[in-house]
Amino acid sequence: MPIDQAARQCGVSTGMLSKRENGKGVNLEHALRVMDGLGLTMLVVPKVHASWLEQAAAYVAKAGDSVVS
Repeated sequence: MPIDQAARQCGVSTGMLSKRENGKGVNLEHALRVMDGLGLTMLVVPKVHASWLEQAAAYVAKAGDSVVS
């Protein structure tokens, strides 16, 4: 998808999306808007639980869609 189309879909400027693509900092509101526009979400958990979620995600990715119903 071209960057101008993605930016329009996300409700942000092409320049802001370009900054995000290139690893430059953007404010949280813009980052969340881009994630929402791309159909993504962010889950915030205590650090002590992060490894559990990473392991679960790796298991599901390895097992494929047959694990998720």
